[in-house]
Amino acid sequence: MISEQTGTTALITGGTSGIGRTTAKALAELGIHVIVAGRNIERGEQTVNDIRAVGGRVDFVASDLKDEASARTLAKKAIELGGGHIDILINNAAIGAIGPTHETTESDFDNVFGVNVKVPYFLVAELAPLMAERGKGAIVNITTMVAELGTSVLGLYGSSKAALSLLTKSWAAEYGPSGVRVNAVSPGPTRTEGTVQMGGMLDQLAAQAPAGRPATPDEISAAIIFLATDSSSFIHGAILPVDGGRTAV
Repeated sequence: MISEQTGTTALITGGTSGIGRTTAKALAELGIHVIVAGRNIERGEQTVNDIRAVGGRVDFVASDLKDEASARTLAKKAIELGGGHIDILINNAAIGAIGPTHETTESDFDNVFGVNVKVPYFLVAELAPLMAERGKGAIVNITTMVAELGTSVLGLYGSSKAALSLLTKSWAAEYGPSGVRVNAVSPGPTRTEGTVQMGGMLDQLAAQAPAGRPATPDEISAAIIFLATDSSSFIHGAILPVDGGRTAV
């Protein structure tokens, strides 16, 4: 372990692959009890085995996050596993969407906004007041650089994450005075299992940034850990770009 944070519990959605899994491992290395939520039971069990193998404390909750009910159910299960409290919430689970507006169905729209906006909203509704009662907590939302850019065929995904960016600032104003810090990480193109479907588009997007390449999950995770822990104790309502400089040029 890098250091001990005994008694601290974190819930991370989409925690069984990609950025989420990397972040879960990093949190566990800090001595934090990590609760990972995901749809895939096999990946969940593998994540648990990997973290426990190096002495980390972790639990897995299988959850098909899609609406208010699923979010509130997950929050309650996490609180039970966390010994009555969740100190860190990382809203990482998301549905990506690529395609022209005129080919988007209402079902597509509802699914993307359900997972990317509604689920984080009601997880915060369940957990932030409890953090506020304890006088301390951290929430990190994972957005995307395309929430800041007009990008062809990424309007549905980008707009859902733009909503989460605004909620980050609103929640910071709402819960910050009670000791709950709410911030967001805005990744650029990142090479994970979930971005394989993008094919060459990932590299094309990355090539437009000063860094000129996609990020690794570890590079995004480092920013998440920073905002989730006391290293960023005076940061509220920030949207931290980790996009290789794309939104700066």
